[in-house]
Amino acid sequence: MSAEKSYLEDFKVGEKTVSPGRTVTEADIVMFASLSGDWTELHTNAEYMKNSPFGQRIAHGMLTLSIASGLGMRTRGRPPVEVLAFLGMDKVRFVAPVFIGDTIRVESEVIEARPSKSTPGAGILKSKNTVKNQRDEDVATWETALMVSTRPKGQ
Repeated sequence: MSAEKSYLEDFKVGEKTVSPGRTVTEADIVMFASLSGDWTELHTNAEYMKNSPFGQRIAHGMLTLSIASGLGMRTRGRPPVEVLAFLGMDKVRFVAPVFIGDTIRVESEVIEARPSKSTPGAGILKSKNTVKNQRDEDVATWETALMVSTRPKGQ
């Protein structure tokens, strides 16, 4: 494995990694609402949400996935992979709410790692991902497909 980058060849099917944690803040929700234009009361109205089934505001699902995407790039014990393209997400499920103050992390498992059939020097890396909160509860799951660099010849 290269000291500064990870390449397709560094990933093995079945390999599992865990990201560092990150606490979701009120500022995260406000900034995401501003960026996305999603000011739904579910996310932004504390008084309204006191009488909801959740009892408090919840983070946007897409905010949770956005934070998780960044956390997934910071898995412990591995240099960052060189991503050439984000190819997509499948089987996205939000299974529990994320609240202000929750600390989330991402657990990932490699489900496919193969050379690209159409792009020289690239490979396809697929993973199954689970976002967990500080109570070790699943809050979101999905599969990701990335195009990543293969190891340059001679390395």
